[in-house]
Amino acid sequence: MAARMENVEEIRNRVILGEFGVTNVHTTDFPGNYPGYDDTWNVEKFQKNFRIDVVHLDENSMEFDMVGIDAAIANAFRRILLAEVPTMATEKVFIYSNTSIVQDEVLAHRLGLIPIKADPHLFEYRNTGKEEGSEIDTIQLQLKIKCSRNPRASKDSSDPRELYLNHMVYSKDIKWVPIGNQADVFADCCIGPVHDDILIAQLRPGQELDIVMHCVKGIGTKVAKVVNSRLDTCSREVLRHSDLKNVVKLGRVRDHFIFTVESTGILPPDVLVTEAIKVLVAKCQRFLNELDSTAME
Repeated sequence: MAARMENVEEIRNRVILGEFGVTNVHTTDFPGNYPGYDDTWNVEKFQKNFRIDVVHLDENSMEFDMVGIDAAIANAFRRILLAEVPTMATEKVFIYSNTSIVQDEVLAHRLGLIPIKADPHLFEYRNTGKEEGSEIDTIQLQLKIKCSRNPRASKDSSDPRELYLNHMVYSKDIKWVPIGNQADVFADCCIGPVHDDILIAQLRPGQELDIVMHCVKGIGTKVAKVVNSRLDTCSREVLRHSDLKNVVKLGRVRDHFIFTVESTGILPPDVLVTEAIKVLVAKCQRFLNELDSTAME
């Protein structure tokens, strides 16, 4: 009986790493599944066991442990963090002139991948079907540059950096063009690309770019990278040795998750985590509202 109870504890609390697979991956501690266990969900018990331990935090990354939570909730938080935190991102690219060797669609795609430094809380969502943007829902950026020969270059030089002017187009060449009263409202904000050294295109004398970009508030943009760190590789190399695999058992605590959040620079990592939690809470609230409305019907 003791051995069986021990096995139950392992099933409930550990994920076991086998030689050819992983077991105990599904949650089984729901009410009535195990005789003698009271698995009824209790908010006080959850508050007692749940915790978040911040291990590291700087302007670009954050590492923390989330303990005492079901894997489904931890994964939902991870997915929201990756794709559902609102940000300002390029939606439309108006190319008025592009005489470079980069095709228009490739150039537009490159520009759309450049992270934009702007606080999404200061903007509204653009209404569906609205063609023209306004100062409350749109950021306008412009890239206007032309390559020319450097009159001061040495005749014997073959270095493009010396021969040409503006032959390398970087994200620093993208300039913010305020709409309406944005110049006054965002006077203290530095709106523009997060990084100045992202290469967009290379030009030669006579070639130019004249582009306008509209950035709007939305979701679906990858603003963070979530990985497991601390060298927690879950290596099963020991199980390849016949003299060891039968005397070693590898496992992981079921409700302990290690998060490392790397921001693209649009928002600080701690803000990303906070916003992801808000989105998850809002989803839960909508679900509860639907249940209430169904019960009333």
